[in-house]
Amino acid sequence: MQIQLEVENDILMARIIGEIDLAVADGMKDLVDERLKKGKFRGLVLDLGGVSFIDSSGLGFILGRYNKITSQGGKMYIVRPRPSISRILEMSGIKRLIPIYASENELPKE
Repeated sequence: MQIQLEVENDILMARIIGEIDLAVADGMKDLVDERLKKGKFRGLVLDLGGVSFIDSSGLGFILGRYNKITSQGGKMYIVRPRPSISRILEMSGIKRLIPIYASENELPKE
C-alpha cells in the first residue's frame, strides 16, 4: 500500500494505491490524521483509483476520516473508485454520506 498526501487550495488530497485492509488501515489513519492536525483544511479528498481491495478496516478508515474532517467544518470526497470498490462503498452506505466522483475535475469548486 502507498499513500501520497498533497495540499492544494486548503484541500488535503490522499492518493492511495494498493489494498486498504487491517494490515495498513491504522498506519494510514495515523498518517492522514497527523497531516490534518497540521493545518486547517476545508476538504479531504480520497483518490481511490489505485485501490484494488478494501475490507471493513478500510471502510472504518474512511468513516473515521469523514468524522474528523466534518468535525473541523470541512467536507470529504472520494474520487475514481474502481467499480468493485464503488459497489462496496454503496453497499456499506458510505455513498450516502460522502459524495463520489469519477474524476478530480468533477469536484465542486468552492
